[in-house]
Amino acid sequence: MSYLDWIVLFGTLFIIIGYGVYKTYGPKDMDSYLKGGNELGWWTIGLSIMATQASAITFLSTPGQAYQDGMRFVQFYFGLPIAMIILSVTFLPIYYKLKVYTAYEFLESRFDLKTRTLAAFLFLIQRGLAAGITIYGPAIILSTLLNWNLTFTNVFIGMVVIVYTVTGGTKAVSITQKQQMTVMMGGMILAGILVINMLPVSFNDAMHVAGKMGKLNIVNFEFDLGDRYNFWSGITGALFLFLSYFGTDQSQVQRYLNGRSLTESRKGLIMNGFLKVPMQFVILFIGVMVFVFYQFYEPPIFFNKVQTEKLAKSEYKEEFDQLEASYSQVFEDKNTALYAMIEAENRGNEAKVEELKTQIGESQEKQEAIRQDVKELILKNEPKAETRDTDYVFMRFVMDYLPSGVVGLLFAVIFSAAMSSTASELNALGSTSTVDIYKRSINRNGTERHYTLSSKLLTAVWGIFAILFATYATLFENLIQAVNLLGSLFYGTILGIFLVGFYMKWVRGNAVFIAALIAEAIILLIHWKNGGELLGITIDIGYLWYNAIGCLLVMALSAIIQLFNKKA
Repeated sequence: MSYLDWIVLFGTLFIIIGYGVYKTYGPKDMDSYLKGGNELGWWTIGLSIMATQASAITFLSTPGQAYQDGMRFVQFYFGLPIAMIILSVTFLPIYYKLKVYTAYEFLESRFDLKTRTLAAFLFLIQRGLAAGITIYGPAIILSTLLNWNLTFTNVFIGMVVIVYTVTGGTKAVSITQKQQMTVMMGGMILAGILVINMLPVSFNDAMHVAGKMGKLNIVNFEFDLGDRYNFWSGITGALFLFLSYFGTDQSQVQRYLNGRSLTESRKGLIMNGFLKVPMQFVILFIGVMVFVFYQFYEPPIFFNKVQTEKLAKSEYKEEFDQLEASYSQVFEDKNTALYAMIEAENRGNEAKVEELKTQIGESQEKQEAIRQDVKELILKNEPKAETRDTDYVFMRFVMDYLPSGVVGLLFAVIFSAAMSSTASELNALGSTSTVDIYKRSINRNGTERHYTLSSKLLTAVWGIFAILFATYATLFENLIQAVNLLGSLFYGTILGIFLVGFYMKWVRGNAVFIAALIAEAIILLIHWKNGGELLGITIDIGYLWYNAIGCLLVMALSAIIQLFNKKA
């Protein structure tokens, strides 16, 4: 990166952090530290909610996923607006009426202490691990691209977040997220405009290329439980995930409990519901445009440059050079066919278009086969090397083709996203540990100041835990899928507990507690056996369905246990 890029990167980060610390500096009591004094308007709440969900993984993984898999991931968010409306009508009024610090306080008033503690414990496990992933995900890629030490990058991101989260509490998180969200979307939209302007063909031709190569697969109505992303999984399985995430996950609940009023919080939720889908669409579309760009300009044979540089210096250099030469030849053949297809499309010659489309598809398969050979070489050279490179696609394009200043801005986008989501998670982990565990079950007689200090200390402890987990983590197939999978393993059970509390008034604490334990065990068993057999039955279930299955299991089992044991 150039000096200008470094100035833009660190200047952007320090201005955002400095502003947040400045606006929230001063002594705080429990209410102002954990709930921000209930001073935030709907606009800040909405942006804070979006920034919490839009982690660095969103901006790193999503364009790469679109590059590889097209637009179909957008279906994951189809249930979001529905979820926001349901939460605004049901969950939100109850939280405001009870004046809770955390979502799990409601469960004790409805059921009992052990049910509250179980839900809080499940949240702490899931969100504590997720905090590590939200640090590790961007850190491993940024460390590679910037040639930084991975451990240093993990510690840098984590410690910066710990400083302003511990210092300013909930209000500092929300205020900085508003600025971070502006930088994130501004930077991405600028990158999108630049990649479209850099295409050697018209936008209309680019869209034809994307469509013919299967990248504009926005909606799929085919019902398939094994398919992660289709209309039905988005409108059902993902709906349950969003209800649980936004309604019972403290990292999100804490964002809208800061509102000046119930109305302001409702507006913030609805804003998120109707802006999040277009936001994801834009990010995915940028990934598709990067894919189209690389149909006219030869893409790297492997997007993680560090690994190819190692290979070029290894004993496998000659074999690697041969693969690169073959890759370039296949690209030239495909590129020639691509221009011919565009010309045939403009002339309305559909028969020729289909013929060339088949030829391009065959070339694409040859390119992927060569890439697979390169991955095998990488593993021969370094057996523990990471050979999944989709998360590097977008930032490799940024570094290779975008002008100075813009590169620094896009890195600021990734760092900002990493800090915004991690800050929310640590803030929520600290408040839940304090309010639901420490204050309720360990030390019930502390002063207001004691609990405020405890919350700060526990926030820092969780931050250190996240850094340690990030330092020793390993990459998943795709980072954004890893976060959603981790949530899906626990969110269904937590949501089921809350829905029983809201709508099944005749079910008591013992029944829902036992049901939750059984349901969580079943979900973990299904995931363990997914892709194999369980009791003679082949299990092939997309992980988004775990949310619906876990939730419905808790509700059904609670009803059954309560009916057969009326004293439960």
